[in-house]
Amino acid sequence: MMSVPDSGQSGLTLQFVEGSLTLAGMLFAVGLPRMGAARFQAIERFFGGIARKRHQSLLLVGLSVIVLRVAMLPLLPVPLPFVPDDFSFLLSADTFLHGRLTNPTPAMWRHFETIHVTMQPTYASMYFPAVGLLLALSKAVLGHPWFGILGVTALMCAAICWMLQAWVPPQWALLGGLLAVMHLGLFSYWVNTYTGGGSIAGLGGALILGALPRILRKVRFRHLLLLAIGVVLVGFTRPYEGTLLCLPVAVRLGIWLVRGKNLPSRGTLLKMAALPLALVVGAVTWLGYYDYRNFGSATTLPYTVNRATYAIAPYFVWQNAHREPTYRHAELKRFYRFEAGMFVPDHSVLKIAKMHAITGWAVLTFFCGFSLLPPLFFIPWALMDRRVRFLSVCLLLLGVGLSVEVFLTPNYVAPFAAAIYGLGIQAMRHLSAWRLKTERVGKAIVCVSLLICVVMVAFRPFNRMLGMPVQERPFLDWNFRWYGPDHFGTDREGVQEKLEGFSGKQLAIVRYAPTNPPLEEWVYNGADINGSKVIWAQDMDAGSNRDLLHYYEDRKAWLVEPDHTPALVSPYPGPGKAGDQPQNAVEGASHPLVGP
Repeated sequence: MMSVPDSGQSGLTLQFVEGSLTLAGMLFAVGLPRMGAARFQAIERFFGGIARKRHQSLLLVGLSVIVLRVAMLPLLPVPLPFVPDDFSFLLSADTFLHGRLTNPTPAMWRHFETIHVTMQPTYASMYFPAVGLLLALSKAVLGHPWFGILGVTALMCAAICWMLQAWVPPQWALLGGLLAVMHLGLFSYWVNTYTGGGSIAGLGGALILGALPRILRKVRFRHLLLLAIGVVLVGFTRPYEGTLLCLPVAVRLGIWLVRGKNLPSRGTLLKMAALPLALVVGAVTWLGYYDYRNFGSATTLPYTVNRATYAIAPYFVWQNAHREPTYRHAELKRFYRFEAGMFVPDHSVLKIAKMHAITGWAVLTFFCGFSLLPPLFFIPWALMDRRVRFLSVCLLLLGVGLSVEVFLTPNYVAPFAAAIYGLGIQAMRHLSAWRLKTERVGKAIVCVSLLICVVMVAFRPFNRMLGMPVQERPFLDWNFRWYGPDHFGTDREGVQEKLEGFSGKQLAIVRYAPTNPPLEEWVYNGADINGSKVIWAQDMDAGSNRDLLHYYEDRKAWLVEPDHTPALVSPYPGPGKAGDQPQNAVEGASHPLVGP
């Protein structure tokens, strides 16, 4: 068995380039704060004119995501699914496209067990339904599920700008929206995978935090409706973190109702709030029905059954690890043991604090990179501002809530993305006003930081040509970086396309090497397994495989070995099956390791 070679990346990385530019830029700004000031002022005046037209600002931010990302398609093509979350969400979408909320457990389900997919009591994605609904709608209307991810990411960035317009001056709100475009909307995994929960939850959080101050100033139906939509979006993607956001919002609205400031008459308020409340109640009711159809109980939430069946690590730090179940497949055992290794077994305060410090830093750089770190030194001044105090309270509550969770990735923080940019923009305003003696060094630092962001955006699409590919492993290189993933998943997709090119139905039996890394899982199928041209199945013992081959005797069986370089596909040893039987083995591309 051949080993997977290193991709040949040089020591120069995108992180190193951005970090070096940031350090050099800060020294430049301090030493020569007036250089280029006239040009920066001209740019500021140009965008200031746009910012004063609030609707144009939103349009600029939203269209920037779509236009720029589509323009990059020759270099960064439409993403392929390559991590378990992608395949799980696509299964959810395919289920909805088949007109079902879930699927019956397939007859040979033990061969189809895989990461993040539930097989009992029904065959379904383990995730909440928002992303699946989005992907299904996009596939039905636009012809491809990824366009929905792109569209909702554009809406999220525009919504962040809209939210900031209620908290900071318009030119700073536009700047915050454009920063969201650069750091979230073009390269991050929120837009370049099918794990679209980050963008949906980010949109929901921005709608909630943007509607709140507008409602407090003057109640309008549209703001109440947007608030309700935001609550539904975070509830259907990140319910725990969404609750952490909704709690302070509910308290603030409760205080406002009790004090009675800027309130319309009770009858008018009830009329305006009726539809938004009905939307929330209807969404919760539908989710209960969805859970009932999937799991047999309206109160059994997604994740619950799958985690109870397969997982070892718990959700929260005070919980003990679950007893390891008896896995039928070594791939699942490797993944869930790897996942459990991220859990702190002894629950010591020091180790938990260290774990959260590392992941917290990674999440911070996801939202701001290295170039936007200098303004964060002025966070203490921003925290004291009454204007954004509520955002500070929200982020403090988020920190407390995340400190008790075992796992943390940027999409967990997505409902608070707008609050993060709100507080960051306020810190940037303080930095911009900072002077060193008589020189406006702070403004020069802000300008240089923004220039580096733009340079990195222009540089990122050509990173492979310049010998700095984003690595598919370790996952930190794309999961926790705003540079996002490159075009991954071509290996499995190549095998899929070649098998689909043969006449007749195909059965791909996947056999892994004992050293197959966690998350290198290829066994994923659509909602209608038996109706698929190609079925992917786990290699099991001889008796189980014989039953599988007998059940699918109308299919040509192939043995797929992903751990070869390139992946090896050959006719499965055994009696001949219907369909083409080419003499030569089919070869796919090699594949490196990905992370969780």
